[in-house]
Amino acid sequence: MHVPDGFIDAPTSAAAGAVAAAAVAVSLRGARRELDERTAPLAGLVAAFIFAVQMLNFPVAAGTSGHLLGGALAAILVGPCTGVLCVSVVLLMQGILFADGGLTALGVNITVMGCVTTVVAYAVFRGLVKVLPRTRRSVTAASFVAAVLSVPAAALAFTLIYAIGGTTDVAIGKVATAMVGVHVLIGIGEAAITALTVGAVIAVRPDLVYGARGLQQKLKLRVNGELVDVPAVPAAPAPAAARSSHRRVWLAGLATSLVLAGVVSFYASADPDGLEKVAADKGIDAKVEDHAAADSPLADYGVKDVDDARLSGGLAGVIGVGVTVVAGSGIFWAVRRRRTQDVSPVSTTVA
Repeated sequence: MHVPDGFIDAPTSAAAGAVAAAAVAVSLRGARRELDERTAPLAGLVAAFIFAVQMLNFPVAAGTSGHLLGGALAAILVGPCTGVLCVSVVLLMQGILFADGGLTALGVNITVMGCVTTVVAYAVFRGLVKVLPRTRRSVTAASFVAAVLSVPAAALAFTLIYAIGGTTDVAIGKVATAMVGVHVLIGIGEAAITALTVGAVIAVRPDLVYGARGLQQKLKLRVNGELVDVPAVPAAPAPAAARSSHRRVWLAGLATSLVLAGVVSFYASADPDGLEKVAADKGIDAKVEDHAAADSPLADYGVKDVDDARLSGGLAGVIGVGVTVVAGSGIFWAVRRRRTQDVSPVSTTVA
């Protein structure tokens, strides 16, 4: 659903850029509360994983494909504010290095793919986990439903932005019907990827899933005929073991991302994604503009001057994962460090 330059006029693109900038600023502040010793190492990896999986377009209908948006996955794994930042990092890397998604439309893409998907998905997810049984399966099921709904919500958000500042005269009702229709199908693929990933992490380290915290059933003890909560007994600290476990999860996630981007991506569907298909069918793309980074050495997810398509695409995917994990980890480390400084006690001296 990467919106290219030329779909939305300049004033609306600028307004969307302002909304995206404000959302990122709010998310930076919110991420300070979400990023801790468990979330911070995972956040950069989540961004890299989203980048990798977005290279895997899957067929959804005749001549149409879809790919992960990632907002639901990021919000559930590392928190909604950190999730907005994860998707924003991915979109920035894609726009600058790979000429995917217009640069003037970056604000539109962050608003639609980063903010709307994350907010809608996490709101639905939290609502479901409050009413479902407190089990790991419930978390996985809630992540599936949240991801399904987040994709057509993003399609509606794009349609609204296009209704305000679209550069072609197309009936908005037809655009909305086509966008929502195809993105409901894409949402099913998004939900499957999200639920499988969340379920896999929960199976190994449930404490690393931000959306699953605080869902454990409290033990009950019957006292004088009444059930009361058993006082929680803090577990003995095991920092070395925890660091080792974090490292294994991180390395496994990075290896998976590299394989997906460097190898599996070659077999992705070559059909246009949902937005591209609707744009071509409805004439939305009549005034599309060439990407400012079209001459990038990594444009269109290939390495310039590497003739072998498999090798070119694989190298581009590996480079993208590497750059994204470094950029994301650097940003989240800085945010985490700022949080640590904010909560550090101020030393005082008594005269």
